[in-house]
This record gives sequence, structure tokens and C-alpha cells, in this order.
Amino acid sequence: QLQLVESGGDLVHSGGSLRLSCAASGFSLNNYNIGWFRQAPGKEREAVAAISSGESKTHYADSVEGRFTISRDNSKNTVYLQMNSLKPEDTAIYYCAAGDFYSMVDHLYDYWGQGTQVTVSS
Repeated sequence: QLQLVESGGDLVHSGGSLRLSCAASGFSLNNYNIGWFRQAPGKEREAVAAISSGESKTHYADSVEGRFTISRDNSKNTVYLQMNSLKPEDTAIYYCAAGDFYSMVDHLYDYWGQGTQVTVSS
């Protein structure tokens, strides 16, 4: 069974840091492009970052550029999202997704995790 599991979400103060993890079971993340998305209450889901398979090219939403870093550890079959200088507007449920396309478009991803809650207090 193909499964993605996010972890690392928490309540932090503004300016703090968190590292989210996206662990895969049943398949190798190395063969897939991975995206991180988030959805805040009452808002549409939005792309945060993406990392390609192979070369591990990365792309970020303007709102997180310079603060967030996406990376992968193929030996652990895990992708990370390091989040620094967190702001209250980063509060959302964060999801990772795997797919065949390197993209910031959510419907191009095939496999999704259940999400992890990130709350940033002011």
C-alpha cells in the first residue's frame, strides 16, 4: 500500500522554526517529484515548495522563498520542509504529495498524506 505520512507540525511562536517530515511507505520517494502544500482555514490549498526526482531541483512559493527549504534524504525515504522565521500567516495544515510531474500544481500529484497542523502564534 502506497502511503505518505507527514509529521513535525506544532504550535510555535512567530519567528520560530519547525521541520516537517514526509515519510513514504510502499514505494520509493526517490522516483517521484514531491510537493509541499498547505491549506489555512477558509482558504484554498496553495503550493509551498517542490523538489524534483533525480536532480532534486527545487522551487518555492514567493511567500516562503528564503525562509523555507525543501530537501530529500533518499536513504530514509523521506522529504523534509525546514521552515524558519515563521509568521502567523504560515498557520495551516501542511500536506506532502508525490507525483510524476515536477510542479506547483496540486492536481498533478497522485499521492497525498493526511497532513500535519502548523500553528504560529503572534
